[in-house]
Amino acid sequence: MANSSSATVDPVPAPASALRVRLGKLCIAVQGATPGELMDRVYAVLPDSRLIELRLDSLAKPAAALPQVRKLLAERRDVVAIATCRRKAGGGQFAGSLAAELEILEKAAEAGCQIVDLEIESAEQATRPQLARFRAALHETGTALLVSFHDFTRTKGLEQAAERIEAFEPDFVKVVSTARSLADNLAVLKLIEDHSLRSHVVGIAMGEEGLISRVLSPRAGAIFTFAAAAEEATTAPGQVTARAMLDLYRFDQIDPATRIFGVVGNPIGHSLSPLMHNTAFRRENVNAVMLPLKAKSVDDLLTVIRDLPLGGVAVTMPFKQEVLPFLANMDSLTARIGACNTLRTGADGKLYGFNTDVAGVLRPLERRMHLKGKRILVIGAGGAARAAIFGLVEQGAEVFVVNRTHETAVALARKAHAKSLKQETLAKQKFDVILNTTPCGMAGTKQALPLKENELNASLVFDMVYNPMETPLLKLAKAKGLATIGGIEMFVQQGARQFEIWTGKPAPEQEMARVVELALRKRAEA
Repeated sequence: MANSSSATVDPVPAPASALRVRLGKLCIAVQGATPGELMDRVYAVLPDSRLIELRLDSLAKPAAALPQVRKLLAERRDVVAIATCRRKAGGGQFAGSLAAELEILEKAAEAGCQIVDLEIESAEQATRPQLARFRAALHETGTALLVSFHDFTRTKGLEQAAERIEAFEPDFVKVVSTARSLADNLAVLKLIEDHSLRSHVVGIAMGEEGLISRVLSPRAGAIFTFAAAAEEATTAPGQVTARAMLDLYRFDQIDPATRIFGVVGNPIGHSLSPLMHNTAFRRENVNAVMLPLKAKSVDDLLTVIRDLPLGGVAVTMPFKQEVLPFLANMDSLTARIGACNTLRTGADGKLYGFNTDVAGVLRPLERRMHLKGKRILVIGAGGAARAAIFGLVEQGAEVFVVNRTHETAVALARKAHAKSLKQETLAKQKFDVILNTTPCGMAGTKQALPLKENELNASLVFDMVYNPMETPLLKLAKAKGLATIGGIEMFVQQGARQFEIWTGKPAPEQEMARVVELALRKRAEA
């Protein structure tokens, strides 16, 4: 039963201010099925951060790891450890009583842990004498108290949660919610900004939609943020690895002047755009970061663009058409194609739209041939096909469209001033280029090849699919001795054009291609 009088216990302040200077911006949460596994993971992540959260509640016997913890902290005076033994009532794994939790946390303090994490449910349930004894024990060891709140369903009532915690006057305030929209990140960041001047505060929104808060909370004033030791060892939904935080997002280099960009879609977790663009930003010394944005609506996206704010956004499905009514202006191809894959926020705060998918098709081809007068077959009639067809026609190519639904190909060809063909006529045709814009051959799909071998009547085959790097269509073309262009080149070139739009600088295309290819090879090996 909660004891409201427990909030009136006179606190004995731990040296949080002195401790703060030793804290890094990244706390790596570590859990393990056994004390040995827990400690092995701790030692493995120490090169990435000296601030570690020990999830003792992940152990069947939480206190069993403390002798090894004591040894580590005695040897490594530079390491700061947070001990957590969260009970199931507070969202943790510890099945013991409140008294048992307090005892374990006291022992963790005695072992050298500089901070202990007590969930708000336990703090409010504790009697006044229990809490007084607990805080006195922490005072004896010079251990700081962090009181935490977790909402595993939504982001709501954050201010009230912070007030509940601050009533206990802890050394650190931690408020964690669950993001159900991108806008939920804004609520968390605002809470941090509002409380950071009077509290040592930590704020995060869990879930895939909450990545913004994980990366940007220190910039808003949070004393640190959390990451996982490894992908298979996350301690909360949406948690990313320490290596991703440091290498991919370079979060420790983000400052108030850092421009924030995003790639939006649903789903979006597979996107290689953050890797490609963050690599380009780093290579060209641009103070910027790109984050993946999982949006459920265009309104949610627009709220974050305006209020975060975002400098620009790479737009994927299903938002390429939905953003059009909200643009102050757009380039002519975007207007003709009816799809936008790149947003730039102007100095006036308004949104301007571009379609760099066109550049992704034209640049690779123009490096190999003059397009005027070339006969080019485009397979498919979706968004990618529209960009390719309109762009190629504008360059003077003679474009032919073939699609599984012929009527769709006819309508698109008529609108783009191209020509349509039926599949059964292809074997008798000759082309300079065959361009596949369909997902046939993409990893995870079981669709048949878009063309038969006797229909590959071209000197060059261009497949926009980039995963796998060598698609079944490209393999077939190479076997026939045809020149090929893989989807990576298209992906990199459309990204290079985005980089130019956002920064005004030439893109480091070779480096962008290198990291994308390396990432795809790793995925193929996994």
